[in-house]
Amino acid sequence: MPTSRRAFAAAAVAALVLPLSACGSGDDGGGSTDTSGKVEGDITFQTWNLRANFKPYFEGVIAAFEKKYPGTHVKWIDQPAEGYADKISADAAGGTLPDVVNVSPDLVAPLAKAGLALDLDKAAAKYKPEYLDGAWASHRIPGMSGTYAFPWYLNTGPLFYNKSLFKKAGLDPEQPPKTYDELFADALELARQSDGKVATLANVPTIEDFGRYGVRLMNQRGTGFAFNDAKGIELLAKYKELYDAKALDPQALTATPESSGKKFLTEAVAMNPGSALDLGNFKKQAPNLYRNIGITDQITSTGHVNMYVMGVMVNSRTKHTPAAVAFAHYVTDAQNQMSFAEKVAIFPSTAGSLDDAYFTKEDGTDETKVRIAAAKSLKNAVNYTPVLFSEQMKTALRNEVAKALQGKESPKAALDNAVKACDRLLRQQG
Repeated sequence: MPTSRRAFAAAAVAALVLPLSACGSGDDGGGSTDTSGKVEGDITFQTWNLRANFKPYFEGVIAAFEKKYPGTHVKWIDQPAEGYADKISADAAGGTLPDVVNVSPDLVAPLAKAGLALDLDKAAAKYKPEYLDGAWASHRIPGMSGTYAFPWYLNTGPLFYNKSLFKKAGLDPEQPPKTYDELFADALELARQSDGKVATLANVPTIEDFGRYGVRLMNQRGTGFAFNDAKGIELLAKYKELYDAKALDPQALTATPESSGKKFLTEAVAMNPGSALDLGNFKKQAPNLYRNIGITDQITSTGHVNMYVMGVMVNSRTKHTPAAVAFAHYVTDAQNQMSFAEKVAIFPSTAGSLDDAYFTKEDGTDETKVRIAAAKSLKNAVNYTPVLFSEQMKTALRNEVAKALQGKESPKAALDNAVKACDRLLRQQG
């Protein structure tokens, strides 16, 4: 279960690798969209690495649903985070995809194209007003009409920074960077003052970072990538400058969200993204860091922070469409989302839920401060990662970024090559 912003990112990046085009036609989303029948029958519900921490919660939700609809039975399957995309791909190809499936937008895209994801604009349009507009739109696929999953939980978070490291570098620990120019200037100063021993950032730029910088990621039709524009080249050139000055951690080329988090925890880097849940981890695992923790907003040039989105998809081939749709809606309704949000540092995608006192009322703690700020920013947040940006594309971009940082290619050549590779992969998706 992704319980922090960086862990959420790690869990939400997977995309289907195996081709699904043989599984069906993407013209209409697959089978019947009729949900007017009686809610009954046996259905399967698959989650993504949630059983270990939330077994009582999900068992309670299932029991309440079965009580509400006596003719139903829900079999809960939980898959580990590792290999989740491959498991869905294999099930889709083998005709064993569960009736209701926990997905992220990039996971649902190939399923929708293969006709295996039910179009909720047709099957469940009456529920659309219950969700935030941006969250409902997050499971739409460029080039297709329709919405292919109920929005479930959202996440975003601030930037954490180490006040002690800022102070040692002669920077004002109460004035963290608010813009990219300030971030890059502070990072260079931190590296200079520490003789390259303290980096500010631990990750190379991802597609999300290009989005927050204001780079146009795809063309208007969604048929090709465009992040090799002047602004994209400018961002990568800035990161090359940081890398050369050791203001970007030398191990950033191979870093994972978890390894970056450990770098911050051990005070080897000065800044890292996170969520309210991280504060408890800092307090327990790194008391010195916790005493010197600074909290500031995500840096963005667009006025919109990034959000991560999870969804619940209905298999268009289910034999019990009314029950599957009813259960997917039930799991993601306002009451159940709010209950889930109070158990872990995530946020509901249902309209009005972010106005609850839990997300608006201060109590003097840093955890609440972070939660309130994140909830406020989510109201107009954007999921910058394109729905069609697959795991292979992420790898292609990362490889080219690494070449640019190492000086093997210019930033322009690296991004031109990345766009070509991603466009080729996009065409292969059909």
